[in-house]
Order: sequence, then C-alpha cells, then structure tokens
Amino acid sequence: MKKTILAVAFMAVAMVSCQDKTKDKVEDATQAVGTEMEQKMDTVAEKTETAVDTTKAKAGEALEKAGEETKEAGEKLKEAAKK
Repeated sequence: MKKTILAVAFMAVAMVSCQDKTKDKVEDATQAVGTEMEQKMDTVAEKTETAVDTTKAKAGEALEKAGEETKEAGEKLKEAAKK
C-alpha cells in the first residue's frame, strides 16, 4: 500500500514538473513568434517605404516631362498663331 501511494505521489510530481516545462516551452515559442512577426513587419514597412519613394520619384519625373512637353507645345502654338 505504501509503495502504491509513493508511486502515485511520484507520478503526480513528475506530471506537475512536465507541465511546468511545457509551459516554459510554450512561452518561449510565443516570444519567438512575436519577435519574428515584428521583424517581418519591419521588413515589410521598409519595402513599402522604398516602393512609395520610388513611385513618388517616377511620378515627379513624369510630371516634369509632361510639363516641359506642354510648355513646348504652347510655344509652338504661339509661333503658329503669329504666322
């Protein structure tokens, strides 16, 4: 009887100990996932910023070119109107 009680007590202690280890592993995994998500979000934010900056630059160049072409067309119209 004593052996049975001791065996049950030992198993209970082992199960509690395993639960603590499992909880620690889950906490570590949760932290790792959180850190990885932060890194991915930072990477995406940087890539988005780069894409927006590139698009702004290209749009600015296109607007400048269109402005120059419009100015040239206007000057040609003025000259044609004078003739």
